[in-house]
Amino acid sequence: MQAGGGILKRAKETVGKMDQSAELIQALKQISREKGINEDIIFEAIETSLVTACKKNFGSNANNKVMIDRETGNVQVFAQKTVVEKVTDPGLEITWEDARKINIRYGLGDIVDVAVTPRNFGRISAQTAKQVVVQKFREAEREILFNEYISKEREIVTGIVQRKDRRNVIITLGKIDAVLTPSEQIPNESYEFQDRLKVYVQEVRQTTKGPFINVSRTNPELVKRLFEQEVPEIYDGTVEIRSIARDPGSRTKIAVYSRNPNVDPVGACVGQNGYRVNVIVSELNGEKIDVIEWSGIPEKYIAAALSPSDVLSVVTNPDDLTAKIVVPDNKLSLAIGKAGQNAKLAAKLTGWRIDIKSESQSRDMDFVPEESYDAFAGLNGAAREEVDYE
Repeated sequence: MQAGGGILKRAKETVGKMDQSAELIQALKQISREKGINEDIIFEAIETSLVTACKKNFGSNANNKVMIDRETGNVQVFAQKTVVEKVTDPGLEITWEDARKINIRYGLGDIVDVAVTPRNFGRISAQTAKQVVVQKFREAEREILFNEYISKEREIVTGIVQRKDRRNVIITLGKIDAVLTPSEQIPNESYEFQDRLKVYVQEVRQTTKGPFINVSRTNPELVKRLFEQEVPEIYDGTVEIRSIARDPGSRTKIAVYSRNPNVDPVGACVGQNGYRVNVIVSELNGEKIDVIEWSGIPEKYIAAALSPSDVLSVVTNPDDLTAKIVVPDNKLSLAIGKAGQNAKLAAKLTGWRIDIKSESQSRDMDFVPEESYDAFAGLNGAAREEVDYE
């Protein structure tokens, strides 16, 4: 977290002038305005700290209460005593007769505030209270920052690369720093000082040193949020992202579905001349993105997921969610992809285990029935019931 030296320095100076009431009120109000900390939080922090200072400096065993006048800055110390018939502890108790001298309405069991402000309390207590007050200011700032950034959890924010700490990248998000750990960095992506980039806020948690923010460049949700920002049809719910499979820095497959039959979900995401998807590709430094149309017909959905390869046949087994796919001989390597990437992403996107063969391999080993080719070719015009496999 960025240093809050200004407020801490002023807090120390303020407490150091506790006997100067006008300066106290003016300084506290200025801090409140500049740092957005509620005035009551500041006053209550000082009052609490002065209770500790009172006990330490004057050896009181009473239940003390300190009140600061919000207008004048005058400080008063009270001993809170219980009204009893017979006093056994003068520091904690007061007789009914003495209580009635303060206010005739007091009865047995009531708590009476007895003014006990020491003559030199302001001067002596200031130094003792200083560290406690500074700590309260720190806590207030941490709480404000935490409340501000917890609302951004699971969202995208824009940050600026500040520095590298070992293998971590520290990214400034306005008032606070976030951490991009090695596991959340895109392979081969460089992070240079002052680079601006969008990150996905994975976690915001409160620690003794202030809010800790963990961000990611590899999370598939980053791609989803980028599409929500760039494609109005996704933002308003007309087009829905059904599934995402990602190999960070290399390739992402995203399945989309339109609730409006008049809206092409793939066209909406790609944009005119590929403008929309290219904006996202640029933000991800050239990561390839395959946008496919989700379908409730498993064979059709699986075939689309293997894009950019052509598919001749898909035979599924719903019992164990396995699929046998046949592709043209010259498309086998494209369907599988480098190191199996395309097939792995298609399997992850659809949730089906995929086994791919070329056309010649399939015929040689009777991989799928001959009629499956014709059945698959007729899928687009078939009146087949769609099944939602979400």
